[in-house]
Amino acid sequence: MTIDDTIIKLVDKQTFHTFSFNGQTPGPLIHVQEGDDVEVEVDNQTTLPHTIHWHGMFQRGTWKNDGVPDTTQPAIPPGETFTYRFKAEPSGTMWYHCHVNVNEHVAMRGMWGPLIVDPKDPPPAEKEVTKDYIMMFSSWASAWAKKPGYGGVPGDVPDFFTVNAKSFPDTQPLRIKQGDVVRIRLIGAGDEMHSIHIHGHDFEVYAKDGRPLANPYLADTILFGPGERYDLILRADNPGIWMVHDHIDKHTVNGSKPMGGMMTTIEYEEIPVKDQAFYKWKNKEFVPDFYYEESMKKPFGMYDNPAFKGDPAP
Repeated sequence: MTIDDTIIKLVDKQTFHTFSFNGQTPGPLIHVQEGDDVEVEVDNQTTLPHTIHWHGMFQRGTWKNDGVPDTTQPAIPPGETFTYRFKAEPSGTMWYHCHVNVNEHVAMRGMWGPLIVDPKDPPPAEKEVTKDYIMMFSSWASAWAKKPGYGGVPGDVPDFFTVNAKSFPDTQPLRIKQGDVVRIRLIGAGDEMHSIHIHGHDFEVYAKDGRPLANPYLADTILFGPGERYDLILRADNPGIWMVHDHIDKHTVNGSKPMGGMMTTIEYEEIPVKDQAFYKWKNKEFVPDFYYEESMKKPFGMYDNPAFKGDPAP
């Protein structure tokens, strides 16, 4: 895995200088099974020091692989490499991120990606899942977009809000069909609270920080914060085109413009999208794997995602 200086586009003409993994934000999907031995060689190709913290991993007997500079390891200097080795436990929805200057590198510079650890013996509810989506939420202060090494300080005003590093209308719909059992993995990768609401359905709040809840409950809105993960299980029983959005309204803007930010839709294949003249996305070009839904079907491993690739920074 490389760490690169990359320019990504959040929406429209708003670009941002990120420190990305394999040239993309979010980073590549790492999908393994509980108990697997994981080895990741990290090559820092930027001009600043970095590490990777494997958020949620126990690191039993491997604490020096936890990725915290000056605590478990020295930061990886520019031009140098470091190899992380650990056992994948526990199972669940996890993630990885830099742990150097987290207020900038993580909260505002895109240094994060999904780490999914499948259980060796999946519970019955997980065996029912037919569609699996990963959604990583973050915020950006455009004042620092072109100033790497700065930002993430008190007084910053985030004005762009993204799902998988894109703002509406550059996000993608979740395409499902009636009868699907849909797992949606929410990851708080940024520095804000979020209140995600799904229209037309309730969902089962199935897991918190990777752990299945002893008493799952039904809801249509869920509040979560930085670092938290929630797994939702939604049973597709109401064909239509339905809104999915952050109910913290200031998170649905692009700069000073409303109707942006953390918004997307659920599209049922039973509904002829192009026939809905009023629908914002009736002619939208669909980009598959925007939520890693195709990569999650592949064998265990690490998978880059062309949808998230940026351009090398000058």
